[in-house]
Parts: sequence; structure tokens; C-alpha cells
Amino acid sequence: MRTNVQFTGTLAAGASQRWFTFGWPASWHVVWYMMPTTVRNGAPELDWDVAVERADATNCTYWITVKNLASVPVTFEGRYAVLN
Repeated sequence: MRTNVQFTGTLAAGASQRWFTFGWPASWHVVWYMMPTTVRNGAPELDWDVAVERADATNCTYWITVKNLASVPVTFEGRYAVLN
């Protein structure tokens, strides 16, 4: 398994935004997850949704929508794990 950070982002309180990342081999099993770097105790900070586009015969584009659940700005890392 391989893991890494693909991007970083900051969202205002209650805001959401979509990112995309392209050129991923379609044969890979990729899991996306967001990790806050802003410390906030007592409640979740982020929610996210991942959609996938088959860009061509061998590659995918991932569309990742992240929502800030907090009442303050949140900075985060967009991380991935390749499982195969």
C-alpha cells in the first residue's frame, strides 16, 4: 500500500469546494480521505465526497468535494492510499 498527500486546502466556516486530480491509472484502487491540520476538539471538522470520471481507456480523474462542518476556517490535507 502507498499513501501520500495530494493537495492541501483551506475552507471558510461552513464552506465547501470541489478539487480534482487527474492522470490516475484506472487499474489502481485509490481511497481518498481528508485530514484536518487545524486543531478543534469536540466535533468533526470535515466531510467529503469522491466522484470518479473515466478520462480515457487507462486513466481516471477524481472529483473531491470537501465541506467544512466547523464554525471556524479549517485547513486540511487531501490524502490518498493506493491499495493494490
